[in-house]
Amino acid sequence: MNPDLNKLQPYPFEKLAKLKQGITPPPELKHIPMSIGEPKHPAPDFVSQIISDNMQGLSSYPLTKGSDELRQSIASWLMNRFGLPSSSLDVNKHIIPVNGTREALFAFAQAMIDRSNDPLIIMPNPFYQIYEGAAFLSGAEPYFLNTSKETNYLPDFDAVPEKIWRRCQLIYLCSPGNPTGAVIDSGTLEKLIKLAHQYDFIITSDECYSELYFDESNPPVGLLQVAANAGYDDYSRCVVFHSLSKRSNLPGMRSGFVAGDENIIQSFLRYRTYHGCAMPPPYQVASIAAWSDEEHVRQNRELYRQKFDAVLEILQPVLNVTRPDAGFYLWPQTPIDDAEFALSLFEKQNITVLPGNYLSRVFNGVNPGSGHIRMALVAPLEECIEAAQRIRHHIESL
Repeated sequence: MNPDLNKLQPYPFEKLAKLKQGITPPPELKHIPMSIGEPKHPAPDFVSQIISDNMQGLSSYPLTKGSDELRQSIASWLMNRFGLPSSSLDVNKHIIPVNGTREALFAFAQAMIDRSNDPLIIMPNPFYQIYEGAAFLSGAEPYFLNTSKETNYLPDFDAVPEKIWRRCQLIYLCSPGNPTGAVIDSGTLEKLIKLAHQYDFIITSDECYSELYFDESNPPVGLLQVAANAGYDDYSRCVVFHSLSKRSNLPGMRSGFVAGDENIIQSFLRYRTYHGCAMPPPYQVASIAAWSDEEHVRQNRELYRQKFDAVLEILQPVLNVTRPDAGFYLWPQTPIDDAEFALSLFEKQNITVLPGNYLSRVFNGVNPGSGHIRMALVAPLEECIEAAQRIRHHIESL
């Protein structure tokens, strides 16, 4: 058995289940889950219909690289959303559809890391747990960048020693961030691209929350956008991961894509050909329609805006919480220990939130998730309002 499996820590939700074990919340209060980032808004009706109309596609083996039409729809979306030069994207060289970004983010490190050269993968802290698992199973050492209020919840790349950059083979970014919702700006991304060229590492940018933002005139910037604007229109050392799960409320369809540096993409395609993870044909056709429509995405953002407005109005008088740059999480500071707060909230109010320290590791003597909870505003508006009212009542009773 691979000994690196023993390095994997329990997933945050395993820890949460253990924390809640033996606790019986008030039965008269309906349970409101706010711990898991699973979109609950209705999936677009047209997607379900397209899947139903294309079930005959199940009689054929799909290509790992997806259909030409799917890759073209993805390229068109990238160019429209991020203003990329049309000449910079070749649908046969720069794009691969994937079955959700989670498996692709994990698999990417397995394909890219050179185990023989003392590899290291940099990642934010707190972080999406897949990054750490991918590092361990690829034979790399994870190196954490603490993101806290002092750093505006963003990685401080200036704090990374040169010896770490020299060992770095890959860096995971998450912008907008999970769990903080912080967005990395253009100047910082351009600086990171220059570092990638100087020290020869790959920037792996998880942008699955990029379409959940508050100001329609100011969407979050993307890595490929910054690369093209800075003159790196071959996207060398830059790879982005996007998904329909959050953008289009389609987590069960497991549809996303990877795009960027031609050489990296073609190597990853070779890996995935052996991996055997092609997207089912009906989902490919439905994905084309989803990437080609923005109206349902704008409606989705409006639903989240309403929830953030309502919940923050209730909680801000009693809780240290601010609106994030983007995404659908709140990352408030807790008045007591975060795990103790989460447990008491479940016990007294039948609401489940995720302790922040479960999403972080102690690094340089600090766990930057401690004293925070992650609240996913994925439930319907009425439930989010009720949850906020219960949380406020709970805080006032402490």
